Amino acid sequence: MFLSAKIVFGLLACSPYGASAFGVVSPVSTSTQSTSNTGNLMSRGMVATATSVTPPALEYENVPAEISVENPLRVVIAGAGVGGLQLASKLAKIPTMKVTVIEKTDEFKRFGGPIQLASNALEIIKTMDSDIFDQIMAKFTYTGDKENGIKDGIRDEWYAKFDLASPAEVRNMPYTGVIERPDLQQIYLDSIPEGVVRNGDGVVGYETNPSGGHGVRVLLESGGSIEGDVLIGADGIWSNVRASMRNEDARGENAGVSYSGYTVFAGELDYASVDNGKVGYKVYIGPGQYFVITDIGNGRYQWYAFLAREPGSAAREERPDGSVPYLANIFTGWSKDVHHILQATTEDEIQQRDLYDRPPSVRKPWTKGSAALLGDSVHAMMPNLGQGGCQAIEDAFVLVQELESADSRNQIEGKLQSYQSRRLIRSAAVQGLSRFASDIIIRGFDTPAKIVMKDGGVKFENFNYAGIVTKILQPILPIFFKVQFDFLYEGWRNELAIDIKASIGFLFVGGLILLLSGGAVGEAGLGLGIGLDAVFGGEAFEGIFAAFQDLL
Repeated sequence: MFLSAKIVFGLLACSPYGASAFGVVSPVSTSTQSTSNTGNLMSRGMVATATSVTPPALEYENVPAEISVENPLRVVIAGAGVGGLQLASKLAKIPTMKVTVIEKTDEFKRFGGPIQLASNALEIIKTMDSDIFDQIMAKFTYTGDKENGIKDGIRDEWYAKFDLASPAEVRNMPYTGVIERPDLQQIYLDSIPEGVVRNGDGVVGYETNPSGGHGVRVLLESGGSIEGDVLIGADGIWSNVRASMRNEDARGENAGVSYSGYTVFAGELDYASVDNGKVGYKVYIGPGQYFVITDIGNGRYQWYAFLAREPGSAAREERPDGSVPYLANIFTGWSKDVHHILQATTEDEIQQRDLYDRPPSVRKPWTKGSAALLGDSVHAMMPNLGQGGCQAIEDAFVLVQELESADSRNQIEGKLQSYQSRRLIRSAAVQGLSRFASDIIIRGFDTPAKIVMKDGGVKFENFNYAGIVTKILQPILPIFFKVQFDFLYEGWRNELAIDIKASIGFLFVGGLILLLSGGAVGEAGLGLGIGLDAVFGGEAFEGIFAAFQDLL
């Protein structure tokens, strides 16, 4: 059987399931890096107010090209999300670096639910700073050492389980798990010297030195500015740094942000689950929607209901009796576990959010001169893999390596371009995996076909095309999950632009899944609807071909 080039190379960046954490992320946030709602987590007096930012100077400071302790590299980070703080915590410990983090919120508050840290992100944190890693482990809840998988939402039977433990164990990596987002943020803040994080003023854009010398002027909402040698835009999916770099809108149709086609209802509550301590998370699949229940530790659980809806559906759909009856009606006939946790949830424990993502781009820059983008500002992704924050941490890891290796300001532009080259294909693959997970589950999968004995005879249940395909794929998915986790866990060093071994696995196993599911989901089965701009479109091929050329 011959696969077209588009399918072959597209498989490098897609999968039918985002299996490592369907929803162990803050469900009410479309951006792991934006901290516009983070606010009152006090940090031992290390947060300076925005008034300490000096007004714009008439001229750029005359700094030497050489980077030294006496003339450190001035790094400005826009945004104090996970990626921005991971980057700042490491750079601030390097004597030849002077770091400033600009955060829009006035103060840090305990806001947001748990965030998944998968094995790849944990290995990076352990490598970069063992003290931070130990503090995270003290507040961590493992899910990767438990049963995890997909269940038939109607029959309440396990459809496919996936092994998160073995891929981590064979590499001597920590198990995947979750931590409360405010706890993680506080750990980072406590590791950063006083005065590095400046609250109460957001970045609105930047200017480069018009004389061609060193320096970038970061423009602030207050009207002030701060000068640096490097600007890192970690300011989320609606990034002002990106808008300034690409001369595009931060929001709206021209921002390059894609509506995923899905809205998510999410709840977080104290819940006495019958399988507590045994099951990490369960993904219930069925026709046109899916439901996730996950253990987040200390007797608390999160659930997510993913529905295919037009954007803004919350304002148009009436729910006079509240979200619980509304969802209970939508999931009529589904597993009793779904209805039990819904009934245990109060209305104030439920929030709804439309989901947006952003495919990484080859044609549109990640870096320009002395500025670069990180995390959601350049590759925002769906929550299905639980990799949004993890990929931001990988960005920070590579940026530290590149910036630390520079001994001259004249090298910075090349170092940032190297960062993009190392991160582009891998982040595109993970973004594609995350988007395709939602597309294939909602549009392609159904209640599996099944032959049963009932009422003294043989009954054929759900013998439509989607049901048959879902049944055929049942023994194939565990193989694909292994390939997927091998890719995620093996490539965290980002040493190669493209992982050839993982690509071959995606080609053979993923190709079969795509071809089988193609008839069920139509164009989605061939990759449409998962971010053509970078995963299956011309830009992705340009990046992949460029990566291959670098290997020759």
